Amino acid sequence: MGVGVSGWQLARAVSKLGQLGVVSGTGLSVVLARRLGCGDPGGHMRRALRHFPVPDISNRVLATYYIAGGKNPGEPHRVIPMPTLDSPTSFIELTVVANFVEVWLAKESHRGVVGINYLEKLQIPTLPSLLGAMLAGVDYVLMGAGIPRSIPRVLDDFAAGLPSQLRVDVDGALPTDDFSCRLDPTAFLGFTPTLRRPKFLAIISSVVLAMTLARKSDGHVDGFVIEGATAGGHNAPPRGTLSLTAGGEPVYGQRDAVDLAKIRELGLPFWLAGGFGQPGRLRDALAAGAEGIQVGTAFAFCEESSVTAPLKRQAIGLSRAGRAEVFADPKASPTGFPFKVVRLCGTLSDAGAYEQRERICDIGHLRKPYRRADGSVGYRCPAEPVDNYVAKGGPTEETDGRVCLCNALFATIGLEQSLPDGSPELPVVTAGNDVATVSSWTKEDHGTYEAKDVVEALLPV
Repeated sequence: MGVGVSGWQLARAVSKLGQLGVVSGTGLSVVLARRLGCGDPGGHMRRALRHFPVPDISNRVLATYYIAGGKNPGEPHRVIPMPTLDSPTSFIELTVVANFVEVWLAKESHRGVVGINYLEKLQIPTLPSLLGAMLAGVDYVLMGAGIPRSIPRVLDDFAAGLPSQLRVDVDGALPTDDFSCRLDPTAFLGFTPTLRRPKFLAIISSVVLAMTLARKSDGHVDGFVIEGATAGGHNAPPRGTLSLTAGGEPVYGQRDAVDLAKIRELGLPFWLAGGFGQPGRLRDALAAGAEGIQVGTAFAFCEESSVTAPLKRQAIGLSRAGRAEVFADPKASPTGFPFKVVRLCGTLSDAGAYEQRERICDIGHLRKPYRRADGSVGYRCPAEPVDNYVAKGGPTEETDGRVCLCNALFATIGLEQSLPDGSPELPVVTAGNDVATVSSWTKEDHGTYEAKDVVEALLPV
């Protein structure tokens, strides 16, 4: 669900309806800092901050980022520290607190279950993110966009009150190198927390990956979400040599189909995702042996999602007119994974809009660590200024077509950065192929819909 699209409001609404409401865990440090910088409308962030178990930490976050009444229009948001292997304490504190806040609000005043979704590719913030979510009592952790073999062990460590570490992938690393992030909950908090281990679901797109995680993970994998190429956000690349359609999208074939019979042999529960957010598809999934379905796109444009109202109206309007269009861009994401982009006016999907943007990297969550000749670690992103990327040893061709998803996705939820001339960063909207039918969820008396409308339509089997 991009950055913040499935925020606490949406996850809470779905959870209260008896389903697993999932918070998007990507970039929550920036989300919290910018919400506080906007004056924290409704006081929700400050309410959750008061429940953080170490007031000294939450008070430092509040004092650093909160602006009473909100920042002035056109004034830039405060830039927070970028994640690094040796991230400053201020970044660790903000990340732990931000994940706590989002999960705490999603679970507030009800007994439903809440999960949080992370990207394996974003490794550096993972430990403090998991600690913050577990401090708030998160029930499930979901992770895709990579091979999250070590995450079950981290959950086990934190649940036992032990320090944990996570090896970080570094381009050019030697076999003798040990590039890792470490976090000791006791040292960080000043006491040993009593934490419940959440269940861990790996988001996968192949039987081979499922077998690897089931048999070779550091700790127990509790199940899988099997996500097809029609899902939104990042998709797994096609297996084998990449070929493109005439329109420039990756071609998926029979090799990319997941053999559900082999998945069932693993004996772990699984859910199906990608094109299953339609009435009747839950019945199909259950018949195939799944526990249920994962739905994203149908919820992305409901009233409780954090996508800005104008973008929701535009997507629903295009759907109603039969013109909602999604492009699986093989180049846009700095991760190298195909990324689904909804073609909407006023976004970076507009022809030429991104070429007119001056490249800047001021969030840095998608930067990739690389080993310098002296053994130290540097950071680069193919969406940063081209000269900077090349100076760091990155090939020029890798910058072609790359989009600054960090800035664009925050703009999608109304937390855009203001550029030096006062203009806002443009958004990018991601969704699955089901965006073509989102207008079917709307009520007759007005052009919007709620999360409960989706759940009620999907549940009958």
